[in-house]
Amino acid sequence: MANIRKRGNTYQIRVSCGYDVNGHQVVQTMTWKPEPNMTVRQAEKEVLRQAILFEDKCMKGQVTANIKFQDFAEQWFEEYAKLNLRNTSYERMKQLTVRVYPAIGHLRLDKITSRHIQQFINDLALNGKSLKNGKPLSRKTAIHHLSFISDVFSYAVKMEMLTDNPCKRVTVPKGEKKEKDIYTLEEVAHLFQLLETAPLKYRTFFTLAIYSGFRRGEMLGLEWKDIDWDNCVISVRRTSNYTASKGIYTDTTKTKKSQRSLKFPQCVMDLLREYKEEQDAERDRLGTKWVNHDRLFVKWNGEPMNNNTPYFWLKEFCEANNFRFCDIHSLRHFYASALINNGVDAAAVSGALGHSTITTTTSIYCHVFGQAQARASEAIASVLDFHKSDNAKGQPEAI
Repeated sequence: MANIRKRGNTYQIRVSCGYDVNGHQVVQTMTWKPEPNMTVRQAEKEVLRQAILFEDKCMKGQVTANIKFQDFAEQWFEEYAKLNLRNTSYERMKQLTVRVYPAIGHLRLDKITSRHIQQFINDLALNGKSLKNGKPLSRKTAIHHLSFISDVFSYAVKMEMLTDNPCKRVTVPKGEKKEKDIYTLEEVAHLFQLLETAPLKYRTFFTLAIYSGFRRGEMLGLEWKDIDWDNCVISVRRTSNYTASKGIYTDTTKTKKSQRSLKFPQCVMDLLREYKEEQDAERDRLGTKWVNHDRLFVKWNGEPMNNNTPYFWLKEFCEANNFRFCDIHSLRHFYASALINNGVDAAAVSGALGHSTITTTTSIYCHVFGQAQARASEAIASVLDFHKSDNAKGQPEAI
């Protein structure tokens, strides 16, 4: 039952909503002020109606006056994120709190407006700096922060603590669109030449990465049993990831469609056979020191390779050979671009990349698809122009 107290010319309505996890009583309050032209009897009648409406909202969990964003976000981490998100996503969300909590963490959940969030996102996108190197933050970073805040509010709506998610009306400022840094076909050919002198393990890793378009975690999660030697097929069934709290660990693929099988040319399979022979010989040499994980790409003792090792090795290799360095994910972009430029349809490209939907593929590589379509248009135009010119030659000259 709501409790009503008259304070001067206003009324305070209090509703008890039970107790929190620490045993403290949770009380929701609201203040109601009668219209100046109301009689005392009218005011008393109306405040009773307001008390009933307010109590109904409290019982439905639609009033959250006593919980701050930071407190509720921590509950979201425990009740939802830890149980439903991949470890890498969970860790990334935790890192985002470094900026979100100081900005809006102290505000009550029901008092945060779209404007509060918009101001934070604008400042992040326009003035935000990396905590590591001081460089301006990318637009994608601002999007990640907004997604985290939105996920927390969506959970509050789902739990019937709020009726609206203010993030729906927030817009991330447009940033300068950067073209993806991708190796050209000539550069990849040169890279293959340079890799001839590299250790067999890394020559195999980067050759397979170029021919497959596999994500880094998918590459590092490959095991020898994933290779069908007879049919030259390699299957992606897991990923190898790293977080500071768990170290290196095995995880599921990014999506169900990321579990896929691709057929490879004989030259790649021959390289893999050579590499397996070298790894088997090293395993025999180390004996009991070898830790058998069945992984393709491992440390000196057979343990799964660290996720950052391929990146730093390639960076040093490129610098030593005076070769332009692009990060490892650029090899995946090269693979996708090569397929598109050779006329492979969007559905097949999406399947090869392991995207959850074709829309993801066409969105990421819309520029490449556009260029391929333009070349197709030019090709048909040249064919038709040639046909028309041939016909014109065969026509009698007008007198």
